[in-house]
Amino acid sequence: MKNNTLFSPLSLGGMTLRNRVILPPLTRCRSEQPGNVPGPLMIEYYRQRASAGLLITEGTQIEPRGQGYAWTPGIHSDAQVEGWKKVTDTVHQQGGVIFCQLWHVGRVSHTSLQPNQQPPVAPSAIAATNVRVFIETAPGEGMLTAPSQPRELSTAEVKELIELYRQAAINAKRAGFDGVELHAANGYLINQFISEHTNQRTDEYGGSLTNRLRFLKEVTDAVSDVFGSQRVGVRFSPLFTTTEEDRVYLGLVESDPHETWTTAARLLNDAGVGYLSIAEADWNNSPELPEEFRAALRVAFRNPIMYAGRYTAEKAQRMLDNHLGDMFGFGRPFIANPDLPARLKNGFPLNAVDESSMYGGGSNGYTDYPVYS
Repeated sequence: MKNNTLFSPLSLGGMTLRNRVILPPLTRCRSEQPGNVPGPLMIEYYRQRASAGLLITEGTQIEPRGQGYAWTPGIHSDAQVEGWKKVTDTVHQQGGVIFCQLWHVGRVSHTSLQPNQQPPVAPSAIAATNVRVFIETAPGEGMLTAPSQPRELSTAEVKELIELYRQAAINAKRAGFDGVELHAANGYLINQFISEHTNQRTDEYGGSLTNRLRFLKEVTDAVSDVFGSQRVGVRFSPLFTTTEEDRVYLGLVESDPHETWTTAARLLNDAGVGYLSIAEADWNNSPELPEEFRAALRVAFRNPIMYAGRYTAEKAQRMLDNHLGDMFGFGRPFIANPDLPARLKNGFPLNAVDESSMYGGGSNGYTDYPVYS
């Protein structure tokens, strides 16, 4: 660990990442319609950012019910697999490494996004509040609205969902991805099973923390069967506080977040997972994660840990120097600076991000940010 910098190589799952500057999962809502298929725009977007040590795709729904926002891509149809193949081929031609983030939003959806306008599915029939989903109102047009009331999954349906994750991993492998990341953060489906606020089940998937973590464990095992556990990452958002600030979604604050998330990290360590990704609170003036929690994570999980959330090169280097993190996701900076690793390494100025073009649209604010010259 001594003398590592953001630009030191890192071993992950039998691969060597060329640096520790990571493209984290960033929802951009640019898939082609109909069918939520990755198209030429997305191919170019990922190609431009292939100098990252690791690229992790935007959240990619594992099945039609997994969608909570219009125009996000999937990994459940042949057309989607073929579209992603072109993305991974292009990234590999640039010498990059790319993982697919497997996503299911659970209750954070709307009937208009669901097959046959059915209710969203969830561990328990508890509606999501203080959150908005994005629905299409006309071709290329949409609006934010409240999620629909979900229905509770039966035990048999939970087990079917685990197999849908396995199939999504199989599809990701067919599409040429180097690995997968499980989205278990921000109040989406896996997080809904973990959380005491959203899981009131009385079967083996509810009740004690051990039971609430069972879905995470079984999904992790299923995708590890496909890629090998070292090519699997898992993302958590261990919030210790929340905010009244108007946001699309933050996540859930457990009564004992330290115990919940260190226990979850130990479970992943025992499963041999390749890396743990921590999405930190990133609203204005959000507090830092407690130092004792960061230290406890390092004890609980022995493989690389990634952090993301308003990181600068200086903050990331401090984390490296203190042996608390190994790789770092730069979200908004990577949106606006396709050549971010080179800019950080050379101290070049950064382009500012255009907030108005984050979600949906065309090349504007997506593939037209300049590289440094």
